[in-house]
Amino acid sequence: MQIIDLVVIVAYLAATAWLGLKLSGRQSGLKDYFLGGRDLPWWAVCLSVVATETSALTVIGIPVMSYLGDISYLQLGLGYIIGRIVVAFFMLPRYYDGEMVTAYAYLGKRFGSSTQTTAGVTFLFTRLMADGIRVLAAAIPLKTILDGMGVHTNYFTIIVVLAVVTILYTFIGGIKAVVWVDVAQMGLYVAGGILSIIVVSAATGGGWFTEAADAGKFTMFLFDGNPVSADSSFVTSLVGGAIFAMASHGSDQLVVQRLLTCRSKREAQKALIASGVVVFVQFAIFLVVGLALWSYYDQQSPSAMGLTRDDEIFPHFIIEGLPQGISGLLLAGILAAAMSTLSSSLSALSSSTVTDVIGKFRSTPLTDRQGLRVGRWATIGWGLAFIAPATIFQSDEGNIVILALGVAGITYGGLLGAFAFGILNRRATAADANIAFVAAVAVNAYFFVMEKYVTGEVWVAWQWYPLLGVIVTFVVGGLLSLRRPAAPRTGLAAETRDETRKDAPRR
Repeated sequence: MQIIDLVVIVAYLAATAWLGLKLSGRQSGLKDYFLGGRDLPWWAVCLSVVATETSALTVIGIPVMSYLGDISYLQLGLGYIIGRIVVAFFMLPRYYDGEMVTAYAYLGKRFGSSTQTTAGVTFLFTRLMADGIRVLAAAIPLKTILDGMGVHTNYFTIIVVLAVVTILYTFIGGIKAVVWVDVAQMGLYVAGGILSIIVVSAATGGGWFTEAADAGKFTMFLFDGNPVSADSSFVTSLVGGAIFAMASHGSDQLVVQRLLTCRSKREAQKALIASGVVVFVQFAIFLVVGLALWSYYDQQSPSAMGLTRDDEIFPHFIIEGLPQGISGLLLAGILAAAMSTLSSSLSALSSSTVTDVIGKFRSTPLTDRQGLRVGRWATIGWGLAFIAPATIFQSDEGNIVILALGVAGITYGGLLGAFAFGILNRRATAADANIAFVAAVAVNAYFFVMEKYVTGEVWVAWQWYPLLGVIVTFVVGGLLSLRRPAAPRTGLAAETRDETRKDAPRR
């Protein structure tokens, strides 16, 4: 690793901040700051959704899966596409009804302020934890670089620098800056993955493909194993992945906020479904990177290569296997992935803070100017808060992708369950929904803590967390709702029927 690589990385960080500010436009109120004036093209939103959910986890974590195993992770990509289709036609239309700013505004409309605030606060906490891990994922290769150059630093310092740069353009530019920077950043890290495959192919004469095929590493579908606890089985990945995508893209403000920036409901649906296809292709690219590296390093284990974490395999290749300058460009791509998720999280967290929490505790509504000011201060606060979980989780030795998805999955089931419960159960009240939601989160948290910190055994695969949460929500909430008679089919309970009537052709 040479000085020129470090110069490339520093130049990238500066260019990112400049680009975000340049493309942001002027922010005059909440609608501009959090929704970009609802005037962003669907294709840009599509790529922003992909960049948001990708982060550095995909770039450094997914190659490890095929390096140590096969390409069966692609099964999850198929489930993601199915889940997105369901969200596009079942949940997304409800968010476009009433000019909502956050996903949890629907719960406020259906159950009242208490449920909206409960969901919002839960989102804030788990998003902070999950994305703190994503920031750590970006710090891993950077620390490896600096150590190789004789510049010994720690994860804390690197995490602080990443947080400050991202806060800068998110604070000033709002969601519009975030989306356009996401588009540029996605192009950079995907190009980095493709370039790595080309370099390895040139070095090995293309022999890596034959070696991987002979070893059975191109296996995509796995039908063996317990579908409840085996996170790589076909049923777990397809069904569990579909439900996970329904929760992450239908009830997570991180994604829903992007979809609400589209010009119309139809464009938002196109952006969402197309993003599933793009994610599948992206998974394939980085899984192929892992197969190529497996051959390049003569099938050595990470520990035999002197690495302390499995996630260091791809960063190790970038530093030692690529020409000067190109190494810096690819590492900038990893930073791009991390910063796209971090900036998206900052925008989502600040919008939920203003709309779902502060706005519900005030006796008088926030004006646009007040909301904009509070939103910007919330951006700074959450940006600094990311430092804590990113530092805490650095001691975890497991796969960093699975760790982040597991943390997010703790609340996804409760959130998705609350949305579906509100739509399908006409007896339910706010108290029913709140108790059921808390019960669902508690059950998933129990399984996560037992696996990670007590027994070390997988009782329930992380893909099933959302479905488990939905089941608990419906069982607990449904039993509580039996105390009263069903409400008449009016208001939100008749939404589907009314929308069908509106969409029917006139004779």
